[in-house]
Amino acid sequence: MKEFLEQIRETLDSGQFYLALFCCLALPDICGAISSEDGLASGSKYKAWFDRYVSPKYNGNLDGSNCYAFRCAALHQGRAEHNNLGYRRILFIDPVSSPEIQMHNNILNDALNLDVRLFCADILESVQQWIKESSNNEVFKRNYSVFLQRHEGGLPPYISGVDVFS
Repeated sequence: MKEFLEQIRETLDSGQFYLALFCCLALPDICGAISSEDGLASGSKYKAWFDRYVSPKYNGNLDGSNCYAFRCAALHQGRAEHNNLGYRRILFIDPVSSPEIQMHNNILNDALNLDVRLFCADILESVQQWIKESSNNEVFKRNYSVFLQRHEGGLPPYISGVDVFS
């Protein structure tokens, strides 16, 4: 997970906001699954994780239900609109195209406006907090042990000599 989070940060720093946003939208699914007894993701686990770790940073403007609806629309249909969003749409400001303006966590007519870099940073910070709080939990340890990771030099007896993600 550490390498995954580092790569998301590098993606943010290089201005690849689509990639960073899509990864950050998936993180509550991953964390909710790792925290659960069965190790599987679900909408209710996503929402509960988001509400515990991220929502408090958004003063009631963004909760697990809003974010899950946006995640479904963005990751599955490539859209910024969803019937269950609670807003007409979510508008993410590109901080590179407007460095002198910071607009984040405000309502513009019927849309929620977020700064993509700040939103992703909030998710990443929340994941770090969750890892710190959960790392001694037996369910976490069991599910985290099978988290997709890089195996440098291969994964015998399958492959040797090249890095493998498994």
